[in-house]
Amino acid sequence: MNDSFQPMPPAHVRQGPDTEAARQLLRDSALEWFEREDGLPVVGFRIDSPTGLANEVDWHTHGRAQLICVESGLLTTRTRHGTWSLAPGSAGWMPAAEPHTVAIDGPLRGWGMVLAPALCHDLPADPCVIGISPLLQAVALRVCDWPIADAASARQQHLIEVLLDEIRAAPRQRMHLPMPRDRRLLKIASQLLAEPADDRSLAQWAAWAGLSTRSLTRHFREETTLSFAHWRQQARLAEALRQLSEGRAVSDIAHALGFSSSSAFVTVFRRHFGVPPGRYLARAGRGLDPPRGLASPAASG
Repeated sequence: MNDSFQPMPPAHVRQGPDTEAARQLLRDSALEWFEREDGLPVVGFRIDSPTGLANEVDWHTHGRAQLICVESGLLTTRTRHGTWSLAPGSAGWMPAAEPHTVAIDGPLRGWGMVLAPALCHDLPADPCVIGISPLLQAVALRVCDWPIADAASARQQHLIEVLLDEIRAAPRQRMHLPMPRDRRLLKIASQLLAEPADDRSLAQWAAWAGLSTRSLTRHFREETTLSFAHWRQQARLAEALRQLSEGRAVSDIAHALGFSSSSAFVTVFRRHFGVPPGRYLARAGRGLDPPRGLASPAASG
C-alpha cells in the first residue's frame, strides 16, 4: 500500500507530541501529566493559544486518556477510525494509548484534562466527540484549578466520581468523518481531503482508482456508512469549519470548496448544521444550544 494514502500511524509512534508545539498550548507542568500514572488521577489544564499551531502534531500516543473541550476556535484530530473536528461547545475524548494527530488553525481557547487509565475501564473505548453538560463544564473548570498533589483529597475524589458519571452519560456528537480501509477507496478519500473542490464524477473517480462505479458505490458505503456523495460533502463541510475558524469570507470558502455559488454553500451548510455559516461558531462560542455536527441524523436526510 502506498503510505501517502495510509491513515494509520507508522509502525513506530512517538510517545507525546513535539515539545515545542505542545508548549504553544500548555504549561510544562501540565505536559508531564500526559504520561504519568501516579499522583492525581485527573489533572486539568486551560488552553489559550492566540495563534494555534504552525504545523500538525504528527502521530503520537499518551499514557493517559484525554478530554479536550473547545470554547472558541477549531481543533482537528485524525485517528485510526477517521477524522474529528471539534468546534466550540464540543469535547473530544481520546482513550489512553490511542494514536492520533492534532491540528489547530488559528486561535483556540478551552480546557482539557488527562485521566489515569485505571479510571477509564468503563469510559468510551474509541475516540469520540461528546456533548458537555453544564455540570460537566463546572466540574471540569474546578479540576483545572486544583493544585498539583500526590493524591486526591476526599472532596476531590467525590468530584472525580461526578466527572466520570457525566462522561459516561454524555451524548455522542456526530463530528466524525470516517475513513475507508480499502487502499483504492482510501486513495480517493485522501485526494478529496487534499483537494475538496475536485468535482470529478463518481465514474471518473472509479476509473482513476481502478474500480467499477458499482464497486466504488457499494464498498464506500460498507466501509464508511456514508454514500460517496454524502462523504464528499461531509469532507467539504469539515474543511469549511476550519476555514470559518480562520475568519475567511463565506464567498471565498464557497469558491475554494467547489460550490456553484455562495448561496448554494450556505444552503448546504444550514441543512447540515442547523444555522448559516456566519452564526455557527459564534453561536456555540456564546454557550447557546450547540449546532448539529457532521453526519447528524437531521443532516443526513
